[in-house]
Amino acid sequence: MSAAVCVGIIRGMKKLALLLLLCVAFAGGCLEQKLTVTSEPAGALVIISDKEVGRTPLTIDFTWYGDYDIIVRYPEKGYKTLSTHAEISPRWYGYPPIDLFASMAPWTISDKRYLHYKLDKLTLPDNDTLIKRAEQMSERNARAEN
Repeated sequence: MSAAVCVGIIRGMKKLALLLLLCVAFAGGCLEQKLTVTSEPAGALVIISDKEVGRTPLTIDFTWYGDYDIIVRYPEKGYKTLSTHAEISPRWYGYPPIDLFASMAPWTISDKRYLHYKLDKLTLPDNDTLIKRAEQMSERNARAEN
């Protein structure tokens, strides 16, 4: 084989390798991030970071990892409102620089997270306790005016 033929084959292989690299880069998959929230009892209203997202059970897409403020409420059925936080940390493929290569991978990566909350029954104070609290508040207000 002559040197000119070898050079031609090498140039052709370089072009093919570059073409394959471009195809892989532009045929990247995606990262599918889902958050499922359930509660006991089902049907509770869920508010995530000041945005009402629906009633349990529900599954929503999320974009960012981090700390989320979660409020779960069901007062119409007699349950206390639950206010809490949920820390959603990235998986191993979510840290730089691995995240760049994970987003370019030619397949879809699924990240599914689950949160479950149990709501406590709302208990109302008896009349004596309510009267005692009202008297305490009245005394406090009278002192504040003076």
